[in-house]
Amino acid sequence: MGLIDSLKNLFKEQKPSTSSYADLLSGYLPMYSQFGQNIYSSDVVQQAINCIASEISKLQPRHVRFDGDMQINVNSSLNKLLKRSPNELMTTRDFLEKCTWLLFFNYNVFIYPIFDFKVENDGSVSRNYKSLYPLQPQLVTFLQDASGKMFVEMTFKNGLKSTLPYDRLIHWRYRYSVNEFMGGNDNGQPDTAALLKTVQMNHQLLESVSKSLEYSMKINGLLKINTMLDGEKMEAEIRRFEQMIADNKSSILPVDLKSDYVPIRPDPKLIDPKTLEFIDSKILRHFGVSIPILTGDYTDEQYQAFYEKTIEPLIISLGQAFTKDLFTDREKDFNNEVIFYPNKLLFTNTSKKVAIADILGNRGALTNNQLLEMFGYPPYEGGDVRLVSLNYVDVKIANKYQMIKAKTEGSGDDAKNEK
Repeated sequence: MGLIDSLKNLFKEQKPSTSSYADLLSGYLPMYSQFGQNIYSSDVVQQAINCIASEISKLQPRHVRFDGDMQINVNSSLNKLLKRSPNELMTTRDFLEKCTWLLFFNYNVFIYPIFDFKVENDGSVSRNYKSLYPLQPQLVTFLQDASGKMFVEMTFKNGLKSTLPYDRLIHWRYRYSVNEFMGGNDNGQPDTAALLKTVQMNHQLLESVSKSLEYSMKINGLLKINTMLDGEKMEAEIRRFEQMIADNKSSILPVDLKSDYVPIRPDPKLIDPKTLEFIDSKILRHFGVSIPILTGDYTDEQYQAFYEKTIEPLIISLGQAFTKDLFTDREKDFNNEVIFYPNKLLFTNTSKKVAIADILGNRGALTNNQLLEMFGYPPYEGGDVRLVSLNYVDVKIANKYQMIKAKTEGSGDDAKNEK
């Protein structure tokens, strides 16, 4: 409720006095409805998106500043939001997971940052961030004023219409191709026509299996009557047989000489498992998810392929979208960025953790507390120390080190010879 009120007050002030639809080279009107594809009712589609959203939710977003090749964590209001809670309703994990689901539902996510301005000691003005909200509009319209400035008018499910400058929104796009403003197809929506056919086929196959089981259980046997009966006598005989079934307590059905009971064994015809697996994999390929990733029974190589093909491009685009819209031009000039660190994703098993800890730990790249965190142990006081193996030497002094070592060893040999 607080968000809606904030949107109402803010957008009323920032709506352009005169505006027109933003120009598109394609000639389409820049109005885009959100939601609306029933492929998302498929359990396979839901599971595929959930695999991706679960991985994205493990990312650790940080506001950093680059000083040459060094990344410095900035003590900023934005960093506090990214580390703990982007808004009063969500944790960082909730926020990232929700944004990912919205991305795959609409191929577009609009995130609204709330901030005020703060004057620094040097007289510069910075943004003091208070919250970040993922929005769920049902209709998005791009507008521009006489000066060419872009605005976005959003219509929400409750009928609220709000307009604000496009540069005030974080816009995360997926499959950004033919449309000039939105991810997706010409209309700024997910292009799911081809996938929908596969999803419908999968649904029909599952329905046929269900019906086969249902019908096979309905007919349990035939009652063969050995005499010619007219309609009324036939009905009476059937009622008599059903009553015998209902009254029977011993599971042995008495049948007289006039009739025979022929049992029918249920034998439902199921679909070849390979056919169902093919259909599932065809749906999963659309989202870049394999069956081992879906079931969790994957190797390191399979997870690495999933990460590089599906997750890594999303991480890069997410970081660039945040950096583009959360910082002023001056802050960008000073190399401020938002980076989503994937270190929680890359350590997939214990053997891999041990190998990485051995390589990075021995070179002093990780502190003792960071090594403990990798294996799920709590830090200890004084553990933020970096230890390095004496088996390694700085490349800048490697030649000098070898010469000194050779000279020392040579002196030792000379001394032995003199003795």
